[in-house]
Amino acid sequence: MPSTREHLIYMAGQILRNFGPRGETAAVAAAAEHLKLFWDRRMKAEAVAMLDDPDVELSGGVRSVFEKLRR
Repeated sequence: MPSTREHLIYMAGQILRNFGPRGETAAVAAAAEHLKLFWDRRMKAEAVAMLDDPDVELSGGVRSVFEKLRR
């Protein structure tokens, strides 16, 4: 069973892929907006915390989404 963090990374990647046809920049923006609107406070806080954890591996796209969410 995946950890909470693994599950959040997986979900963010799925959301990003769904917006993929818009192009990379627009997909990242749309995915970050989706997380802002639909993820609860705890989920968003965990996503942002992963950016500063050197033990967490994030793909470039998911990292970009989480960074945009942090702003």
